[in-house]
Amino acid sequence: MDEIGIAVITHQAKHHLKYCLPPLLKSPMKPKILVVNSSSHDGTVEEAETLGAETLVVPRNSFNHGKTREAARKHLATDIVIMITPDAYAEDSSLVETLTQPLRDGTASIAYAKQIPHQGADLFASFSREYNYPEKSQLRGIEDLDTYGVYTFFCSNSCCAWKNSALDSIGGFSHVLLGEDTVAAAKLLRKGHKIAYISEAKVRHSHSYSLWQEFQRHYDTGLARRQYSQLFSGAGGDNKRGKAYALALLKKVYQTKKQLLPYAVLQTAAKLAGYYIGKLTLNAPITIKRTLSSQDFYWD
Repeated sequence: MDEIGIAVITHQAKHHLKYCLPPLLKSPMKPKILVVNSSSHDGTVEEAETLGAETLVVPRNSFNHGKTREAARKHLATDIVIMITPDAYAEDSSLVETLTQPLRDGTASIAYAKQIPHQGADLFASFSREYNYPEKSQLRGIEDLDTYGVYTFFCSNSCCAWKNSALDSIGGFSHVLLGEDTVAAAKLLRKGHKIAYISEAKVRHSHSYSLWQEFQRHYDTGLARRQYSQLFSGAGGDNKRGKAYALALLKKVYQTKKQLLPYAVLQTAAKLAGYYIGKLTLNAPITIKRTLSSQDFYWD
């Protein structure tokens, strides 16, 4: 039987743990649960230990999306590792079993959960989940590039299961600013592995970002995509899917809350500007990247 580990990557997340951890701790799969904390002092570590999880503290200035997750999976050293963020709340204790089934039966090397919005999420946060996480499960491989384009490689470490042996074969998660999940997925699919989207495995996870935050996150994504441009070559670029998303969002807003159309246009522009400026500034001075990035500590 495959041993399963769960890495919960946290920073100032004490208030989330009472919702995030219990369904995982109650799983009949009996996973090892590790809460990794980037040196916050809000009681996250103490709360995690009280609830029954193991903890690991890493310096804030050495944290990044890929490096920290790589350290966590090596620390757990299980056959399967689930990466999850503390603001992703499993709907019930069956999540671990349902999500890891394709990995345990050999169907796929990666499996990610369906994300549904938190209660009270705004239209924009809800639409993002609706668009990116459809009702029907999928199994994708490199042969599906013509059908899905760059979406073929899509997954989210907000709640995603990985075969550790597969990750070992590509050197683990890259120490990338953002998008370590998509980079790893692209590497694995190009080696013949499969990725499964499991719509029956559900977590509540959504964010409402300001326009500046949207710019920063997409700036980071643009930087990472430019850095790994060769890896994503032949996938048709992001233009087609990005355009389809923007048009679908504007249609949704027009049909439901027309008064939000100006904001929808501004949000789309902020995302687009951030992404393309990110792609153009890979070799820019560190001061520029630190200013525009959502993770200024990454550049220290």
